[in-house]
Amino acid sequence: MGWTGLPLPENAPAIGSCVRIERPEPGLVELTLDPPHRERTVLDVPLWRDLELALEEINPDAGDRGLVIRGREPLHFAYGADIDAIAAVRDAAVVRRLVEAVHAVLARLEKLGRRMHTVAAIGGPVPGGAYELSLACRTILVADHPTTRVGLPETKLGIVPGWGGCHRLPRRIGVPAALGAILAGRLFDVRRALKLGMVDRKTPPEYLERIARDLALGRKARPKGKRGVWRWLIDKNPAAIALIERRARRETLRKTGGHYPALEEALELVAHGPTTSRRDAAAKEADAVGRLATGEVCKNLVRLFQTSEAAKKLDRDGEGGRVAPPSRAAVIGAGVMGGAIAGLAAQKGIATRLVDLSPEAVDAALVEHQREVARLRNRRRLPRHEANAALDRLDGSTRLVGLGRTQVAIEAVAETLSVKRSVFAELAKAMPADALLATNTSSLSVSAIGAEVPNPERVVGIHFFNPVRRMPLVEVVPSKTTSEETLRRACALALSLGKTPVVVSDVAGFLVNRVLGPYLDEALRLFSLGVSPGRLERLLLDFGMPMGPLRLLDEVGIDIADHAARSLFEAYGERMRPVAVLDKFLEAGRLGRKRGQGFYHWPERGKPELAGDLTALQTSAELEDLGDREIVDRCILAMGVEAARCLGEGVVSGPAELDLALVYGTGFAPFRGGVLRYIESEGPAEVIERLAALRE
Repeated sequence: MGWTGLPLPENAPAIGSCVRIERPEPGLVELTLDPPHRERTVLDVPLWRDLELALEEINPDAGDRGLVIRGREPLHFAYGADIDAIAAVRDAAVVRRLVEAVHAVLARLEKLGRRMHTVAAIGGPVPGGAYELSLACRTILVADHPTTRVGLPETKLGIVPGWGGCHRLPRRIGVPAALGAILAGRLFDVRRALKLGMVDRKTPPEYLERIARDLALGRKARPKGKRGVWRWLIDKNPAAIALIERRARRETLRKTGGHYPALEEALELVAHGPTTSRRDAAAKEADAVGRLATGEVCKNLVRLFQTSEAAKKLDRDGEGGRVAPPSRAAVIGAGVMGGAIAGLAAQKGIATRLVDLSPEAVDAALVEHQREVARLRNRRRLPRHEANAALDRLDGSTRLVGLGRTQVAIEAVAETLSVKRSVFAELAKAMPADALLATNTSSLSVSAIGAEVPNPERVVGIHFFNPVRRMPLVEVVPSKTTSEETLRRACALALSLGKTPVVVSDVAGFLVNRVLGPYLDEALRLFSLGVSPGRLERLLLDFGMPMGPLRLLDEVGIDIADHAARSLFEAYGERMRPVAVLDKFLEAGRLGRKRGQGFYHWPERGKPELAGDLTALQTSAELEDLGDREIVDRCILAMGVEAARCLGEGVVSGPAELDLALVYGTGFAPFRGGVLRYIESEGPAEVIERLAALRE
């Protein structure tokens, strides 16, 4: 199939330049993916075109006995499909043509594999289309390295593995395992990929090329498939597949509420992959990708992905160089947040000192760190030597000593300006003059905290979210005097901890808490005025929020939520006036999950349930009969209005960054793309009319 009319990158290279063809020894052909127009190898139209041309030059009848497909480096195979092209394309027919063209290339590769031995020599990140290319080879050899990750994450972008993954993976590892891998969109490390059968053999990266050549030419034994009788008992058994499909569909619906059409499509394709001819399977995948890639869910998820990838470049200087993350850090305050920040830093390779006036608090944080490391080790997420190193990298103290070589300190003490200023003053004396001084404050001004610090250009806010280990977002907050270098260093720290940084202005509530405030306040107002709590929770869950607003208040803590609400009211006035209903909970000591009682009853074991006495805490039944649409609008559009204000005030650099922060920081429905994207999809004029009706 020709490639004319398919999307090309602006800097598309000359034909034939993306794949090097070499014959290092008799009978062996080696194809190296090395596109000159890409820093990272991406499977775009020029590369697929050149791979097709390269495969045409291979001739088993002329003595070609083995084929190796490799990347330009052992740990650089390919980074999957061209995400920018997916974001840009709007014509389903064009998408189908591209998918069909790729299938033709992979079919040719698979056909060659029936006459010669084909080996994919992979390493480093091998996601999506890069792994699908590997699946078309007879043997997959993988470089054994911590950076190597293999899998099919397409469903996280709102599409399905469309280049053969939906039928080749279940043929290789079986339907149940393939469903688990594809529906979750996980990338697997080498150990897990080997255990599942996703790859055939591992080798140290430095031996990847030699072992691949030996496998291709038969000098080393070639691994054989392991499915055996299970292929017939499960994969090609209609009754077994029907049961597996039914259970998977029920579980998928429970988790997603039916908001992610790619999961439904993938489930159908994978379940019947082994019993569908390759030609028909390819056609079905092409149709599915054509529908999904041009749909709004895919566009929204891809936009979030692109924005998160852009955030990974916030540690770069003007010339593209990266700022090195710190190797030594201190965390001041051993409470829930401080202890978790310190533990995460130690786990991620940073030698960390945790300081608190209370030895009991320090000991408790160290014990919690040991427990977390043990959990990761037991789940084989951390090898023994890495677990031991993570324990060794965290120590505790009750004094600010031994910080002469520490590069960054993060204070996580009480939310009191005088206390934080005092801590910063002591840190300035104990640490080098160029050390980063960061505050984890959620409600105080970063500029005010660092106002009296020598060299105030090194002061910055690094606001983590609770629970620290699970929440992907970090708000990086420059003060009035923060330098660009400090900002990059703060972003480098966040990235080294596995977080996504979003730079926001030093305003009350910063971005996420400021936008979340009106949402929670409106939910409380609806509850107070008679809306059934169960109905309120259900409607917001149905909208796509990860949990209902009342449960979120319990998770945060009623006392903390009340403090945040009062801070926002003090800063922004009447539009942020909190609802008085929380006073009743505070008076009764119902602080949420941490006390076992709030809007929900939290048993020591089992699921929480809404408390049975909530109607007695409502002040009236004025809004009891409010319509479903109005209830959702009151909560979501209140958030949207405040988000628009933040955008207009320049609190964040743009709408994409704002939406990313709300999705990562509040769990706002990812399939909707964020609150501003939701308003755009609904139509701004329509939203204004609905707001006007609510105001009346």
